[in-house]
Amino acid sequence: MPADKIGPFRRIRAVSFLGYADAHEGDGLYDSAKEVARMVAEHGLVVVNGGGPGVMRASTEGAHEGGGKAYVATFYPKHMENFEGKDPLNKADKEIIMNNYLDRTLKLLELGNAYILFNGGTGTVSEFGMAWGLAKLYLGRHKPLILYGSFWHTIMEAFAANMRIRPEALRVYRIVTTPEAAMEALWKYEMELLKGEHGEEVEMGNGENIEKAFIN
Repeated sequence: MPADKIGPFRRIRAVSFLGYADAHEGDGLYDSAKEVARMVAEHGLVVVNGGGPGVMRASTEGAHEGGGKAYVATFYPKHMENFEGKDPLNKADKEIIMNNYLDRTLKLLELGNAYILFNGGTGTVSEFGMAWGLAKLYLGRHKPLILYGSFWHTIMEAFAANMRIRPEALRVYRIVTTPEAAMEALWKYEMELLKGEHGEEVEMGNGENIEKAFIN
């Protein structure tokens, strides 16, 4: 789909980027995240990430290259030797400091109207599990879930073959392998949201029902 056929976005306003903290400049993972973020920002969307290095920093850089903004959800642990923490080179436009890892994860899922999951480690796996679980639970009003990379086919096929995954859980995500395909997937989700296929629009914010933060 040509870039000029995508947008403007009305329902999707921010996209959370989730992926490997140890990705470095010059490798394909880092560069892909940066390019996707650049394209997302060029279409007027805010980029959201965890404020760390790797895919997180790449998405912030891409957002700025695309003329957009990046928001980060962080926390500053005292006893986590294996947590990457805030990257001083991740120069986001807004930082939201949370009290613990779980709250940070939930904030990342709350801030984004859609999620893009890149390759990563255990942290990415935990974020993926929560995003996938929420999408399945709120099927029909779930936030768009995009899995970036061909390796996801093997992973999702393994889940389906070896675990007791309900069929509807396999309908809530799209797998893409290029930045252009990621944008096309976002736009297809946008069209579905506008047509009401994900349900009526729900205002985000501090309402009485915390569930509003995790549905569209």
